[in-house]
Amino acid sequence: MLQLPSIRLVSPNFSDLLTPNIEVGTFPDGDSHVHIPRISSYKGEEVALFHRLYPHQNHSLIELFLILDALKQEGAKVTVVSPYLPYARQHKKLLEGEVVSADVICKMMKMMGCEKLVTFDCHFLDAEGDSEYNGLKIYNISMSKALVAYAKRVFNGEGFEIIGPDQGANYLVKQHGGQSMKKVRQEYKDNTISYRNIEKLEGMPDVKGKNVLILDDMISTGSTMIKAIEKLKEGGAKGLACAATHGLFLHDSLQRLTALCEIVFVSDSIASPVSKVSIIDQL
Repeated sequence: MLQLPSIRLVSPNFSDLLTPNIEVGTFPDGDSHVHIPRISSYKGEEVALFHRLYPHQNHSLIELFLILDALKQEGAKVTVVSPYLPYARQHKKLLEGEVVSADVICKMMKMMGCEKLVTFDCHFLDAEGDSEYNGLKIYNISMSKALVAYAKRVFNGEGFEIIGPDQGANYLVKQHGGQSMKKVRQEYKDNTISYRNIEKLEGMPDVKGKNVLILDDMISTGSTMIKAIEKLKEGGAKGLACAATHGLFLHDSLQRLTALCEIVFVSDSIASPVSKVSIIDQL
């Protein structure tokens, strides 16, 4: 069971959920400036730091490192609450010379003074609870129960199937008796980038005449969700809802998804127009 320290520091990028008490700004040249009022009062204390790392992940990471280093110098033991961990999808080396960015980020967080990271549905983890990645202690919280509970309201009490659009979402859906499709990607076009487009989804369950909740850890460009919607519509699904813990909604993905299904909703791990489920309720 997660128990956060009672002393809480909140960055301005968390202001939609909690009241900030850290000052973070930017100099005219783009450098970050951080001020932690009464920092000496945290000397030797256990502290929970609420700081988002997305959007503007590179800038937000530097801000985090500055805050952590200042608290480390005071001897504070810091638990960082960052709902979405950027670079988590880069946890495998697929090309020679490719950097495993997730390793670097976790190593840096540990080095700068993060005792534990609390995050939500981390992409490279497949279970809730305590784990460790490249030396960093991580407590992973799943939003699946809260998202499924909201879906029950969406479908007005009617039954629905829970489907993961790929195997990466399996741990989100299996606890609800759901199942996942399998993502098949195209071959690499060259050796300069490790991203491959999705060719198709396999393993279509029987959804004819049924309502379906498509559940994933994140919606980025929406390509996986769109493929899943198309596949499920071909299978005769009655009603479709798309949900995810993290809604990045790059480009016009939100508009494309809302045009294809009844509703799209996510948690407020990243602020968005369709953030309907609160992460704070899970802490």
